[in-house]
Amino acid sequence: MEKLKKSGKIIPKKSSEIKHSKISLGFERLDRDVFDPEKAYDKVADCGVKKVRLQSGWQRTEKEKGVYDFDWLDSIVDNFVKRDIEPWMCLCYGNSLYTEQAKEVFGAVGCPPIFSEEEKQAWINYVKATVVHYKNRVNYFEIWNEPDGIWCWKHGVNATELGEFTLATAKAIKEVNPAAKIIGGVVCLRKLDFLNTAFKTGMGEYLDFISFHEYTHDERNVFEKVENFRALVKMYNPDIELIQGESGTQSRRGGHGALWDGAWTEEIQAKQLARHTLADLMTDVHFTSYFSCMDMIEALNGNVNDKASYLDYGYFGILGADFDEDGRSTGTYYKKPSYYVLQNICSLFAENIKVCTQPIFVHFLYSSPQYENQLHRYEITSGSFEREGGKAFVYWYPSNIMTTSYNSSITIEFCTEYKDIKLIDIMDGSVYDIPEEMLEDKGDGVYVIKELPIKDTPLILTFGRFMI
Repeated sequence: MEKLKKSGKIIPKKSSEIKHSKISLGFERLDRDVFDPEKAYDKVADCGVKKVRLQSGWQRTEKEKGVYDFDWLDSIVDNFVKRDIEPWMCLCYGNSLYTEQAKEVFGAVGCPPIFSEEEKQAWINYVKATVVHYKNRVNYFEIWNEPDGIWCWKHGVNATELGEFTLATAKAIKEVNPAAKIIGGVVCLRKLDFLNTAFKTGMGEYLDFISFHEYTHDERNVFEKVENFRALVKMYNPDIELIQGESGTQSRRGGHGALWDGAWTEEIQAKQLARHTLADLMTDVHFTSYFSCMDMIEALNGNVNDKASYLDYGYFGILGADFDEDGRSTGTYYKKPSYYVLQNICSLFAENIKVCTQPIFVHFLYSSPQYENQLHRYEITSGSFEREGGKAFVYWYPSNIMTTSYNSSITIEFCTEYKDIKLIDIMDGSVYDIPEEMLEDKGDGVYVIKELPIKDTPLILTFGRFMI
């Protein structure tokens, strides 16, 4: 980056300063009361996300049959609404009032109410009450969480059961709020058979979206997953869109949950967030949600009579925390490097941005400063975006972030109608001018940039007024 001229930084935008965005943040597990949301609201709003994912918590809401206490959830929803952040809600999990297995499971996680007519009706009643209660405050409702994983469908994963459960739940939602947007699937595994079998039940008739989760150290997996899930979904309902509902990783060793065995650090977590989130945006999903706001216990496989079984700490948060003896996140909730990266993405990719294509060649040349040949186009990950008045070319080298830091250069030839060309490093928000000696004007809007930096983290070449 030494040849470039630093000219500024991304100006962070609060959520209230952004009208539209595809960036969401996970605010889950408060159905199990594992952290203090009051300490997190302002930090989330300062980050600039426009959506947060909540879990509805049937077990916490209905403690007496037929009596719903939404006070705890109202506080969360209303705190985000007043900060101009839209909550979307995952309807889950079970309830020990109705399901025998749920009496033993912490938070009734993964105990679907499908074994008796009383369970089924109680669930439908709860769903209807929740949707009616949050009309005009919550517009997106997601049905269950990761049902293709044994941790969330504990008696044994069954796609047909999930399809029938989703269909009945979706009908109930539409009955009381026809305008509600319904999200199904919520799958986490890289498999077609489960989702295909679930669709065979007819569940796609009432769905607006299918969500999927993707925890990976290699964000290139996202492209394959979206392409194949999108093609499968179109076979059943061409109007259904995709949502990336959970992605993220740990920020240290010794955690529990997805990717627990990696040599993660806060720096590597920030790199993974940048690469994965921008890959999600390149696939043009309806929106993408990062997991999560907080370091917290995983609380997926706990036994109510064994506290140690759910003191399984996960370090996925963009906010770090300490923990008390009951596993509740405590302390001041400090901002990790990943927080600032997400803030930069939210600020730069705010408002109405569309995926596009641009005339850009990456030329395979020898680079004297690196004493090596530059990269071919197929060796890098890249994509383009546009908004009124500007475009952007996003690119990085997808090296193994667990072992390798990469810093080299590429040569690109492009055609643009815009004169103002800048380079942005999304990791620290720095904005650079391209010096004249690097930029060759070939005439008629065609330019060549030699020795353009490339890293293992996203750099963004902007044209015109892309940064607003």
